[in-house]
Parts: sequence; structure tokens; C-alpha cells
Amino acid sequence: MPGKFLEALAKSPLLCDGAMGTYLYAKGIFINRCYDELNLSQPELIRGIHHEYLQAGAELIETNTFGGNSFRLARHGLSSQVGEINRAGAQLAHQAAKSFDLWVAGSVGPLGIRIEPLGKTSFEEARNAFREQIAALAEGGVDLLMMETFGYLEELHQAILAAREVAPHLPIVAQVTIDEDGNCLDGSTPETFTPRLEEWGVDVIGCNCSVGPVDMLDVIERMRPLTSLPLAAQPNAGIPRSVEGRNIYLCSPEYMASYARKFVAAGARLVGGCCGTTPEHIHTMKSVLRVGEARTRTSVVKVKGPSEPQAVAAVALAGRSRLGAKLAAGEFATMVEIVPPKGIDIQKEIDGAKFLKSVGVDAINIPDSPRASARMSNQALSLLMQEQVGIEAVLHYTCRDRNVLGIQSDLLGAAAMGIHNLICITGDPPKMGNYPDATAVFDVDAIGLVNIVHNLNRGQDIGGNSIGTGTAFVVGVGANPGVANLDEEIRRFEYKVEAGAEYAVTQPVFDLSLLENFLRRIAHHKIPVLAGIWPLVSVRNAEFMKNELRVSVPDSILERMARAATPEAAREEGIQIAREMLVAVRDMVQGTQISAPQGRYSSAADVLEALGTARKLSDS
Repeated sequence: MPGKFLEALAKSPLLCDGAMGTYLYAKGIFINRCYDELNLSQPELIRGIHHEYLQAGAELIETNTFGGNSFRLARHGLSSQVGEINRAGAQLAHQAAKSFDLWVAGSVGPLGIRIEPLGKTSFEEARNAFREQIAALAEGGVDLLMMETFGYLEELHQAILAAREVAPHLPIVAQVTIDEDGNCLDGSTPETFTPRLEEWGVDVIGCNCSVGPVDMLDVIERMRPLTSLPLAAQPNAGIPRSVEGRNIYLCSPEYMASYARKFVAAGARLVGGCCGTTPEHIHTMKSVLRVGEARTRTSVVKVKGPSEPQAVAAVALAGRSRLGAKLAAGEFATMVEIVPPKGIDIQKEIDGAKFLKSVGVDAINIPDSPRASARMSNQALSLLMQEQVGIEAVLHYTCRDRNVLGIQSDLLGAAAMGIHNLICITGDPPKMGNYPDATAVFDVDAIGLVNIVHNLNRGQDIGGNSIGTGTAFVVGVGANPGVANLDEEIRRFEYKVEAGAEYAVTQPVFDLSLLENFLRRIAHHKIPVLAGIWPLVSVRNAEFMKNELRVSVPDSILERMARAATPEAAREEGIQIAREMLVAVRDMVQGTQISAPQGRYSSAADVLEALGTARKLSDS
């Protein structure tokens, strides 16, 4: 098992468990107890926690031995029981993991005292303490050693030396704890501790504890170019806050899960949680890490023999739909958004689609319960639109409400019903909508969803099994040129393209410079971009877009809308602004998506007239 751990890590990222100490405290164990001694006095409690994490999806659990060295145990009069406590910790973890056939890491923490040159304890005394603990963990049968929460490099060095002396066969994961600037407690920067740990011969380098996921991600990104070794990231569930006298970790499972995905994207191969994380956090992180598994399965087709299912060639883009043909030919495509009704009466939407078709719109874009509101199924409306109007639908498909099984089932059904145009998006969280207590799923995000669709187009399900004839989806994604962290947006866009995205639709454009900058930075990807255009209806609508939806709306636009004296004048001004935006972006992009606020489809048609007017002017 020890040797196979590194082989497994090389194949795919592994998910560690979460906190032990704070979880014991949450279960009512007072902080004046020796938590490591619970391996002897309350073994069922410790075994049960291990089992909870394994059931949540952890692929590696750590022994309850973080403080199991002679110096820390001496505070409780237990220094003579180092061997017994650590062997019991390893055995309890193995008993819990036995039916799961997963990995057990021996947890080794710092000694809790200062060593030379900052303290009176010598290097040799420190190394002896680590030898004693690590030898007992090895006797207990751990598969690897997890050295964690070390703030001083020299102390960690002594632990590494001890491990190589008494358990040279065990892989070492060496994790430092960092401050908000990314430095160890002794001031060592990532640029210092990363190469040093590699030089000392560890197998995995990482960070844990202390800070939340945001600061740790920054450090992992700094570490990645400095070493070829696998990286590990196990942050706290944020910085603890004092709530009614108790320290509470406030990062939600969904938030931690979103960063698990980012850690893997940044190069981490071992991901988990530290203080404040629970089995619920790990369960949600496991769901998100399936994205990476899906990417691995879909990005490369491995042929081991004739019995292994092989992907089929996807239908050429031009042959999948009329929209796909237009995009493939480099022609300018137009679509208008029609929001599903809150009830079952679709006459207004059908009449609107007929009108838009009559003025030359190529497709109707149908969002999926935008802003997490409860509306008719957009898949049902797409089918009815195509059947009753004869215009192609573009189905917004979100990850919010469906697990990977439901996603695949829905998509196969959509393909069978003749829906071929998709925009794959993550989806608004329920707390934004009118049912804030609804449960979100988010098994995957937009990147993972694109992978699933790409797989289906090639005749394989998410597990790489043949489904026969492949689907024929035109795969679109969203993009936001005006987001505050554009580097992150570009990075996610690149992952989407790598996963199989074939066109992108932007958020509404009101600032041309932002769109120009975005297009310049993604120019090497060569997929069509359709610009979002939104006819504003009032200054309040403009303020909402800017301050609540975080769309970049320049002050000059706000001022123009504010000068409109009547509601009708405001709508006319909004249409004029949208027309100007459309004419300005026409030569930058390969199409447009025009929204129809308040169901005013005539406004969208009025905006589209600008294209015809501009063509006439250019021809003359």
C-alpha cells in the first residue's frame, strides 16, 4: 500500500478527510482533554469519526495522533504511552478503512515546544521524539506519514530525518502552516520552503490549517512552478469567528468545495480540510472533485484493448443544427432570450418567438430558472418552441439542481427530442432566488458539465461507457468580460474550451473597452463569441445591473438613463444604447444574444434593426 499511494496520486487527485480536533469538540469533548488519548479510552468515538469521513467520500483518512509525541503527551501525564496511543490510532483508522480499501496516513504534528536555536530543546531531542512516534505509527500499519501544521522549517526537518531513519518505506506528505501573506511562522516564504522541502526528500509538499481557502490557493499557485512534486492543500473552513463565546468556522461546504476545484486546477493532487471542516464539507468537496475525474475521462481516450469502449467521432459542428452551421461558416448569428413563464400558460412566449422568427432571429435562448426563481422547465419550453414555432431553441443548462446522473439523463432526453443547442452554465445559487432554503446540488460546475456533454457527443457516458450513437450538441458557455478578477475568468474560460466549448455568450456589454480586452486575451482559442446586449428599461434597471448583478455599467450610461423624463423615454434611451453597443461590437464578435426585459420582444427587434441600418450605411 505505501508504494501504491504515490502511484494513485499520480493518476488522479485524492480527497483527504477533514478536521478531527474541532469535530471532537463539536461532539462535546472538552478542550482540556487529551484528544490523542481517546484512541485508548473512547475508541468507538474515533473509529466512528473515521467512518463518517469515509462515508462522505474521503479517500484518505488521518490517524488521531496529531499531538501524539512525548512533549505534548507529557502535559497530560501520558509521555510513557506514546507507542500505545499511536499504535491504537493507526489500528482504529485501519479498522474503519478496511471495508473501503483506502489510505491511512499517520498524523504527525509539531512538538509544541521551541527547539534550537529559538528554544532549549536540541535537534537530537526533537528527532528522538519524532522517532518514537513515527516508529509506533509504522508498527500500527499506516500507509504514509502526514506531517502537518509545521510553522518552523527546522522542526519539520527533524521530523523528516526521523521518518527516514525509522520508516524509510513510508511516503512523506510535508505540510507547513502559513499566515495571510503565505509565509511560515519562521518567516519562510513559499519560494524558500518549497525547494527546501523537495531537497529534504519528501514525496508531497503542501499547506494546511491557519488560513482559509483563498489565501492558501494563492500560496499553492506560487508553489506550483517551484517544484515537480505533488502538492497538497488542506485549509481551515475560514478564519474562526467568535459567536456567543464560541469560535465558529463559517465557510460553508459549498464554498470549500468551490475551492477544492480551484486547488486541483492549480496543481494540487491531495485536497482536504483542516480545522472547522466536517464530513458534510468533505461530501460536498467529493461531489466537486468528480469534475476533475470527468475531465480526466473525457480529455483523453485510453485504448487498452478491443473490449474497452472507444469514443466515436463527433458530428461536425455544421451538421448539428442551423445555429451550428452558421457558427461553423463564420456568419453573424442572432439569438433573443425568452424567459420561461412562472405558470403553464406559454402563449405570450410562443407569440414572441413567432414574431422574432419573422424578423430574422436565428434562435431563441431560454434560460434555466434565472436568478434561482421557480419557473417552467426550460427544456419543456424549448421543445414546445421548436415544435410550435419552428425556430431553434438554445437551452441554458445549469448544474444547480441536478447531480451527474440527472444531468446525463436530461441531456440524453434533450438530444432524443431534437434539442441540439446548449449553453452550459454553473447556475445561480438558491439563496439568490425566491426559495433561499432550497438545496443546491452542484455535483459539477460549468467546466465539468462541458466535459459531460463533450463525452456524450462522442458516444460515451461520464464513466467512459458506450452509449451507442453520440449526441449532437452545439456546446456553448458563458463569459463575463467585466468581472473583477479577470485572470480567474480567463483561466476558467480556457478550461471550458479545453473541455470542449465551441462558442461563448458574454454577459451584457455596456463598456466596449472591457470586451475588447477580453477578446484580445482569448484570441488564441479561436471559438466564436456572441456579445450579450441588454436594452435597459430605466435608471433603476441600470443601477441593479451594476450594483447587484455586477455588470460593468459606465457612469455615462447611468447618466443617460437618468436624464430620461418618462418611463417610455427611458425605454427608448435603453434601446438606443443597445443599438449603439450592437453596432460597435458587430465586427468584433460573431453574433449577439439580445435580452428582452419585461418580455418586450419588440425592443429586441428594435435593437436588431441597427444591424440592417449599419449594413445599408456601409454598402452605400
